[in-house]
Amino acid sequence: MADELKRRVVHASGAGLVALYLLADFLELGLTWPRFQMLMIALALGAIGLEVLRLRVGLEWWIYEKLTREYERDQFAGYGWYMVSMTVVVLLFEPAVALPAMLMLALADPISGAFSDDSLRRVKRPPALATMFLASALLALPFLYERPEAILAAALGATVADGVKVTYGDFVLDDNLTIPIYAAALAWLALEFVPA
Repeated sequence: MADELKRRVVHASGAGLVALYLLADFLELGLTWPRFQMLMIALALGAIGLEVLRLRVGLEWWIYEKLTREYERDQFAGYGWYMVSMTVVVLLFEPAVALPAMLMLALADPISGAFSDDSLRRVKRPPALATMFLASALLALPFLYERPEAILAAALGATVADGVKVTYGDFVLDDNLTIPIYAAALAWLALEFVPA
């Protein structure tokens, strides 16, 4: 239980990246969107590099024992997918779409996890799904308040990514990869194709 709480706190710390970007002007950091994109690329490459060292070279730090799950011991870990997916949405979408998608992964996912029974169900139970949808919609509201259809679409994307387990043989598609991508893609589709 203690390790799970630590994982959720680390998960939520990704919201700091969004805060950094949003506060950059106020703090006079000069962090433009292109510079933020470069920062995210560097962080994603760092995570990938650490995973290569862990999986290929055998680098084992104590933090891996505390923050990775048992099934991640021999495969690319969730924190790597986390950084890759956040970087993908930052590179592909505008801030109003990418930033709430990042927050859905950083904050809504661990909140939803608190309402999940951690069973190996293909589809999560309704309380976890409802929690993910509501938390995601609330996180999207400040960014997309003029387009409620985009808020609902983003929340739906995040909820499907979090709540429906996609498997291929023994491989399970990690929701750390899919939550921001599904959320951002559906929000973008709503913005582009649903009349305002």
